[in-house]
Amino acid sequence: MNKKVILLVEDNPDDEALTLHALEKNNVQHDIVVAHNGAEALDYLFGTGAYAGRDPHDLPLVVLLDLKLPKIDGLEVLRRIRDDERTQLLPVVLLTSSNEEEDRLKGYMLGANSYVRKPVDFDEFVRAAGQLGLYWILLNEPPPD
Repeated sequence: MNKKVILLVEDNPDDEALTLHALEKNNVQHDIVVAHNGAEALDYLFGTGAYAGRDPHDLPLVVLLDLKLPKIDGLEVLRRIRDDERTQLLPVVLLTSSNEEEDRLKGYMLGANSYVRKPVDFDEFVRAAGQLGLYWILLNEPPPD
């Protein structure tokens, strides 16, 4: 089994850089794979497209998933993750700037483990990313392989 990774699905370069910086600042030592759209995220998870040959059973520790994505939106990515038995138990955190109640409700109905609104303040975001890392990487007990 390869080293566990975090899959960050984020199309905004500024939010990507901010998230990576925040995780680094909080000493998250895991490798981070970045997918820039929903199709790329699904290719990574299922070992298809540009990730053909990657073992789809070697899942990330957690998926940090933006909602507003090109090609395939975050809610559809989540639906496909939950519809496949290989990934249906994979922890998925919706990390989004959306404050829409409908997005939050749909996310939870589709099986999101958590819904985190991106703070606009950098220091607040660093703290939030640190708490996400602490919980999902250090404290959370994932289902057995």
